[in-house]
Amino acid sequence: MAETKAAYTHVGPGLPPLYGARAKALILGSFPSPKSREQGFFYGHPQNRFWPLMASLTGEPVPAWQDIEAKKAVILKHGLAVWDTIGACDIRGASDASIRNVEPNDVAALIRKLGVQAVFCNGAASGRIYAKYAEPLTHLPAAWSMDRLRTAWGRELLPFLQGNGCERTDFVL
Repeated sequence: MAETKAAYTHVGPGLPPLYGARAKALILGSFPSPKSREQGFFYGHPQNRFWPLMASLTGEPVPAWQDIEAKKAVILKHGLAVWDTIGACDIRGASDASIRNVEPNDVAALIRKLGVQAVFCNGAASGRIYAKYAEPLTHLPAAWSMDRLRTAWGRELLPFLQGNGCERTDFVL
């Protein structure tokens, strides 16, 4: 039997950015998954590696999947910001590869507003959209193993984490 592809759906707006007054590093995804949109918060699928990675980098406990306040606290306590490069788009399910008819978020305006010093794109789609629509700062691909992500992100995020009270250095080789 032939496999049928899911139909395209126009989805948007996405989620608003999360940031505090001390945010100097911005982590960008592409567009919220159906689970994230359902939950109303970033990286909402229970199997997503983002929250275990952030806990590992910051020394915080891994937030429970449904604990949005704990997730917010990890970002805000450590002077980070999170948003998506895409505000609305046509997409099949959760497939970044299927994204078309992009309406970008004004990431450049957020960067200027916050005085962001580094941008971390969490995936190829967010990197492409960021490179196309916003001024390039820093791009680290997310299609890596957890150990490689932890080392690379740890090395690059270390100055921002230490500036906000994190004492961890064991993830930097």
